[in-house]
Amino acid sequence: MITLRPWSLSDASALRECIVTSPDLTRQVGTADVSTIEACRAFIRDALPNEASAVNLAACIDDIPVGNVGISNIEYRHSTGWTYYWLAASARGQGIATRALATISAWAFTEQSLHRLSLGHRVDNPASCRVATRAGFRAEGIERERLRYGTERFDVETHARLATDAAPDFEALPLAA
Repeated sequence: MITLRPWSLSDASALRECIVTSPDLTRQVGTADVSTIEACRAFIRDALPNEASAVNLAACIDDIPVGNVGISNIEYRHSTGWTYYWLAASARGQGIATRALATISAWAFTEQSLHRLSLGHRVDNPASCRVATRAGFRAEGIERERLRYGTERFDVETHARLATDAAPDFEALPLAA
């Protein structure tokens, strides 16, 4: 069963497994140390918060985290937020990221009264573009050389979904927010 729930410090070994088996996820954690279980506990505590301005949920298969979906930069004056997602390689290709993004978006629109959610993905990541599009996020444009990993810069395609846009046709995931 696929569910979304807040991260727990006890998920540190699952987070470490996601990182170890999916080397591309090192971009998602930036310069954070996730080399040990204890470091992963610190990462969960410090980088995957659930507070007024940011929500992070573990995407779980049978209650074992295989990814994250979140909203940061939640700003209530203008009712906006920035969404993001990642999955371990073993969980990709099953529609989990799309359903997770659609679910947290619906939650943000209904429970948090947000109006606009944005996201961005590297233009060389077509899988992330498919997730965004299938979850109802419309492409809005390219930001040239927005991201830097090491010495290399990447263009980013931005997408957005409004509360007034048609909802994608996906069954929402069970959510414990």
